[in-house]
Amino acid sequence: MLENVAVVGATGAVGRLVRELLEQRAFPFRTIKFIASRRSAGQRITFAGREYIVEELRPEAFEEVDLVISSTPDDVAGQFVPWAVERGAVVVDESGYWRMKPHVPLVVPEVNPQAIHEHQGIIASPNCSTTQMVVALKPLHDAARVRRVIVTTYQATSGAGVAGQRDLWEGTRAALEGRPYQYEAFAHPIAFNLIPQIGSPREAGYTSEEMKMVYETHKILGDNSIRIAATCVRVPVANCHSESIVVETERPLSVEEARRLFSEAPGVVLVDDLAEKRYPMPVDCSGRDEVFVGRVRRDLSSENGLAFWCVSDNLRKGAATNAVQIAELLVASQAAV
Repeated sequence: MLENVAVVGATGAVGRLVRELLEQRAFPFRTIKFIASRRSAGQRITFAGREYIVEELRPEAFEEVDLVISSTPDDVAGQFVPWAVERGAVVVDESGYWRMKPHVPLVVPEVNPQAIHEHQGIIASPNCSTTQMVVALKPLHDAARVRRVIVTTYQATSGAGVAGQRDLWEGTRAALEGRPYQYEAFAHPIAFNLIPQIGSPREAGYTSEEMKMVYETHKILGDNSIRIAATCVRVPVANCHSESIVVETERPLSVEEARRLFSEAPGVVLVDDLAEKRYPMPVDCSGRDEVFVGRVRRDLSSENGLAFWCVSDNLRKGAATNAVQIAELLVASQAAV
């Protein structure tokens, strides 16, 4: 049984959300511990009415742990996850390190929940921009098979961590006051600006963030034949990633059918009334766990094409919520045996 739980990266932004979600959703456990870097070890945190001392991330911390939910940088995950697996734990990992390993399932519970049964001790949670897109694509793919996707993302500064948020607030303040500001997370000013590069250069002029959306979507949907072109842009928005998605399907889908599919899909909320100026916006979606879809319309350039707008909280569904949902799936699957 997965009764003894550990949260790794427990003091970080996503780790704090994981803690909140575990408490809010009454996640079942017999024991729970919170683990972080040496810098954060020793901190006291309150969870479910009890005080806990944060433990240092080291191999011995995983003794008698059954389930780990982890949010750490890639290099940290590459080092510590084997420590936990060797001691018998199942790790739900949010870093990018394990996502494309052939033996590691990459899971979004609304899309490919059955993949959890393929794990060999590690289950990966996808990149935030991929997660919201595949949740939205899933009902269309099931109904008419997605053949091509063109996606442009508008990604919030919260995706670049605390330094990204500081750059937005302090950089904007400095720009308004007409004084210089030394950016930490971004190579260019984010205040009153758009930066059309997220990640490092990769093949054919694409970035690592853009290629993640290609490869991770293929893996999650189990279809490498889907043609995907992504452009990822950092925007001066504090939280929630937005995406403009154009999709071409094997058979044509009417706008009415697509709206019905979206409205019935798990984890999707349809907000779509252009005449009444109703559509998903980051300001309305922050703090929510769903993927919001609107502006559903025909792609005028393709007989089998649809265009729509998609917004989701990148720290919640894009990270913490998805990981907790995977953990819930694991617990439920064991209870059903």
